[in-house]
Amino acid sequence: MMKKRPLLEVCVDSPAGLAAALAGGADRIELCSALALSGLTPSPGLMALATQAPAPVYAMIRPRPGDFVYAARELDAMRRDIDAVRAAGLAGVVFGATTRTGAPDEAALAMLIGHAAGLGATLHRAFDLAPDLEAALEMAVGLGFERVLTSGGEVTALAGAAGIAKLVSQAAERIGVMAGAGVSAATVAEVIRLTGVAEVHASCSAPPPPAAAPWAGKAAKLGFLDARLKETDRASVADLIQQLQYLITE
Repeated sequence: MMKKRPLLEVCVDSPAGLAAALAGGADRIELCSALALSGLTPSPGLMALATQAPAPVYAMIRPRPGDFVYAARELDAMRRDIDAVRAAGLAGVVFGATTRTGAPDEAALAMLIGHAAGLGATLHRAFDLAPDLEAALEMAVGLGFERVLTSGGEVTALAGAAGIAKLVSQAAERIGVMAGAGVSAATVAEVIRLTGVAEVHASCSAPPPPAAAPWAGKAAKLGFLDARLKETDRASVADLIQQLQYLITE
């Protein structure tokens, strides 16, 4: 049997980030805008650029920051964004929706995944808000998602490793379980050892170098430079890939 290593998905929100992730060896891209806000729907221009990527690209479908309880008009916008992803020729979409209890909104998710027919579909970390992760996983299986992205309901995948491992066992290869949140070259081996996941998700980001332009001080004062901003770092991607190479399995 051919040996394979765990797959690395990297989330990016800019043309430079996309190029850095691919240069570092990312296996799949989650394409977003505004990662400082946990990721929103990418622009049409960024989606068009991503069609040239040698790796599969899944676009985030999230119309606004904040919670994942969506009104009818927001769901309509999400449908239209799915149409844009399909028109761009990308491989898939990433979305989530919950009720006010945090449980997955089955009706909204069923509508969205039906609208995304023909595209791959990942249920993002809104999954971790569910009061019952096991029931949420069964719903995701029934709806036809390819995978769920999860930290096991904890702040990081390492902290939630025991919960992720239970989900991997429950999934029994009916659906992928991808570990994410705090995954880095320093933690990935332990995350995979404890969970048994075959896919991990990371931002591989670092703070950008300080702006040296003469206008940088004024831009910061006016709020144009956000201290939360980070950039995808090619070396961080490559380091993570190198650690995954050590985890090749039969």
